[in-house]
Amino acid sequence: MGAITIWSGWAPCFVVRRRQCYNGAPGRNGEEMAVGVERFYETVTAVEGEDGWGLLLDGRPVHTPGKAVLRLPTAALAEAVADEWRAQGEKIDPASMPLLRLANTAQALVAANRAQTAEETAEYARTDLLCYRAAHPADLARRQAEHWQPPLDWAATAFDAALAVTSSITYVEQPEEAMAALWQVVEGLDAAMLTAVRAAAQTTGSLILALALAHAHIDPETAFEASQLDENYQIGLWGEDHEAARRRDALRAEIADIARFMACLRDETPAAAARPA
Repeated sequence: MGAITIWSGWAPCFVVRRRQCYNGAPGRNGEEMAVGVERFYETVTAVEGEDGWGLLLDGRPVHTPGKAVLRLPTAALAEAVADEWRAQGEKIDPASMPLLRLANTAQALVAANRAQTAEETAEYARTDLLCYRAAHPADLARRQAEHWQPPLDWAATAFDAALAVTSSITYVEQPEEAMAALWQVVEGLDAAMLTAVRAAAQTTGSLILALALAHAHIDPETAFEASQLDENYQIGLWGEDHEAARRRDALRAEIADIARFMACLRDETPAAAARPA
């Protein structure tokens, strides 16, 4: 029975026989793997080809869930994904392979739908988190201006895209010139970086933070703290429960994973964007 591709957030999930759900990590020949599948290989090798880098498990190529041979655009990303395979224990845990999931998403889904993905990603700027400020309390408004205005100023300088800011609860119309400039930036991204920027924008609620992360203008912790500024303010007033702390830890790790993927696409060793323990 063939796999059916569905969506779970921005990461693909694959459904096969008995309605089991998988996280997009392919098996030996591209078949999907559930959590708990026994490790079926010993050696992992990154190899360069004419159209990018691939991975070999015991000499056999890794495939995407769509059964295409996995192709990675840089040596740094190939080695980082290879390390995810090497780090697996007796049982394979697809959730511990975030770079592979992003790479699969880029190749299997975004590459075939670049125009639509770019358009949807650019639209995040219309309701960008950084543009919606509190009028009061004064302390929160000050923190928002201190942490949110610098990325907006950077985007205005780097991309000629000055977004409007409001302290009203109503929607603010963004200048079409700024939207057109941001669309041009996003449309120019290759499928892999577009996948990462889309994931970062969705996770942080801000296209500007996503682009700043992609250009290494900010680090993942800065992106996380900016995206959680309002929540941090409330925690300072009322404290934080265990479940909220767990969600925040997961969000921090997700942003760090996206930043590592971006650093690898820039062919950098992503030490500064290491995944939290």
